[in-house]
Amino acid sequence: MYNIDTIQSFDIPRLMVVWEASVRATHDFVNEHQIMVLKNLIEQHQLFENPNIFCVRNKNFEVDGFAAVTGNSLDMLFLHPSAIGKGIGKTLIQYAINFKGATRVDVNEQNEHATGFYKHFGFEVICRSTTDDYGQPFPILHMQLKNNG
Repeated sequence: MYNIDTIQSFDIPRLMVVWEASVRATHDFVNEHQIMVLKNLIEQHQLFENPNIFCVRNKNFEVDGFAAVTGNSLDMLFLHPSAIGKGIGKTLIQYAINFKGATRVDVNEQNEHATGFYKHFGFEVICRSTTDDYGQPFPILHMQLKNNG
């Protein structure tokens, strides 16, 4: 089990590194141009300055994975590729559910590993959108924790 930590301002560049590495490793349906567009949107909207972000750090005190919950929605969960399969995602999702009250998550339909990950932790698809929040042609699955109607 890993310890959950809070994000500091000095972590923001590392969050971008983790996000980009994660997207490149798990979102093979997103091309280079789209990654740059998303990166610019993250910076423009200062999404990583969100006080709801929590993380797991490695032995060098660098962020290896992070997540955020707003209300009952898991807004994001990203792992550095070197951290995948080590229990960091499990630690983050369990913290999000058990301590932050997450009962909903949106996930790219094409990201089958993420969909399977959330299903493993009790989420089920309740509906689907044909585009993402920015109107891009990436279908989104809206998932809800079972028994949380």
